[in-house]
Amino acid sequence: MRGYDTAFDVYRQALPVVLVSLVAGLFAGTVLGTEAMRDGIESVPGLLLLLPAFLATRGGVYGSLGARLSSGLHQGLISPTFEWSGRLRNAIVASFVNGMVVSVFIAVLAYAVLFALGRSGSLLELVLILTIAGFLSAVTMLGVLLTVMFKGYRRGLDPDNVIGPVVTTVGDVFGVVFLLVAVAITEAVL
Repeated sequence: MRGYDTAFDVYRQALPVVLVSLVAGLFAGTVLGTEAMRDGIESVPGLLLLLPAFLATRGGVYGSLGARLSSGLHQGLISPTFEWSGRLRNAIVASFVNGMVVSVFIAVLAYAVLFALGRSGSLLELVLILTIAGFLSAVTMLGVLLTVMFKGYRRGLDPDNVIGPVVTTVGDVFGVVFLLVAVAITEAVL
């Protein structure tokens, strides 16, 4: 791979990913508008409150991982194959732990806001929902991010041009879907 990309290279590499992101974003919006999601929002006080923060942190946590891995690939510190090296392992574990801690923090913060507003809610329910959704989204995002990054790099794509839209799209789509799954699981357990 050359040491630089022309404007055309960036456009050529990013446009297909951005178009897929557009379609996937519409899908995520469709899931948000389903009756099941509306029922979940109505049945779990605080769910709508924590939804934007949960989705935003998926992009933040795993976007950081994508940037770190992209830099490692460009500098030759990380191989473009899945080898469980120290750098790769540390980056993945740190991102996973950050994603899980942030998920629990969001649940606690949402509960605190509900409490401050004098509204009812269940801390256990919110923590359980975000723990499940955080775990499922972490596993999915790590798998997609590593696959896209390594396969794309081996095929000559600059990960800096594609990983941002991939991370935000996967975070939005699977974040919404996994919140819905987590609500169903939590309601069955509690």
